[in-house]
Amino acid sequence: MKIIISGGGTGGHVYPAIAIADAIKKIMPGADILFVGAEGKLEMEKVPKAGYPIKGLWISGFQRKLTFRNLLFPFKLISSLFKANNIIRKYKPEVAIGVGGYASGPLLKMAERKNIPTVLQEQNSYPGVTNKLLAKNADKICVAYEGMERFFKKEKIIWTGNPVRAGFFKNLIDKKEEAYRHFGFDKNKKTVFVFGGSLGARTINQAMAANFDLLKNNKNVQVLWQVGKLYIEEYKNCETANLENIKTQVFIDRMDLAYAMADVVIGRAGALTISELCLVGKPAILIPSPNVAEDHQTKNAMALVEKNAAIMVHDKAAKEKMISTAIDLLNDENKKMELTKNIKLLAKPNAAEDIAKVILKLGSL
Repeated sequence: MKIIISGGGTGGHVYPAIAIADAIKKIMPGADILFVGAEGKLEMEKVPKAGYPIKGLWISGFQRKLTFRNLLFPFKLISSLFKANNIIRKYKPEVAIGVGGYASGPLLKMAERKNIPTVLQEQNSYPGVTNKLLAKNADKICVAYEGMERFFKKEKIIWTGNPVRAGFFKNLIDKKEEAYRHFGFDKNKKTVFVFGGSLGARTINQAMAANFDLLKNNKNVQVLWQVGKLYIEEYKNCETANLENIKTQVFIDRMDLAYAMADVVIGRAGALTISELCLVGKPAILIPSPNVAEDHQTKNAMALVEKNAAIMVHDKAAKEKMISTAIDLLNDENKKMELTKNIKLLAKPNAAEDIAKVILKLGSL
């Protein structure tokens, strides 16, 4: 079976797409999978590293103000539609999948015109513009949150969850001792894991730096602080970073171990982060990024808050409330147990496999 997976732009689109491809290959080893992404974006690097071929389209998003990039947008769109049409004509896929992001628009639009079955995978609780536009003609829409019939036709929706590296996060309790050794932490202290993605999150870093006194006075609390490559030079020598109970890292290569030893996790509210937190079942404080389309991270976070499965602190309040909220939570065993129980109920460990089955069934019709 020939399958095209299209989309990307950010890790939140790229990594689920790769997980879906891996799941398809596991079920159907002979499947022929081609990725289509946006030139110059993350997928053009990560997809080949995962072992899959990829073709790039000259496409980017439309900015909400007059810029040179906006003037180029119509030309990019026309170019991408022509190239997408040629890719489909030559490759002849039996099914096409859109995971969101710029490239999925032209590719799936051309697939629809040729009556090729299409599947959308929507990672967030509030759909992106591309998936909203494509939903009308899509055959199936795999979603990560309940209540998505507000945006999509109910009969098309399948609640699968987001594909993440489920196996990577299994048996975390058995990894706890290894985690303390790996990061050089004291197993007798309470641990907070703070992260803002590979690049880092400015507000989260500012909140850590601003709470030197509070962290200094709580020596029974230790913090693993992932600063991110954009901010490491700015924060690696700040007062907070030099505290004995704080350890900074640019990037966390063993997220499984970081989660394993964490008593509380602080992070953004991107789709992948939330899906991982549901799997690992850790008490979480979410700081939604305000710099995302349609404020979708706040909507992601609220989907958990409304089920008493996480705590949310608004970005503008992070300096004042982030660390104090974490310390309060560390000392409230009942609240931690409640959050843990409720967030685990939202986990979908077989998401990639479930989405792969939807795709393969549709492609075989």
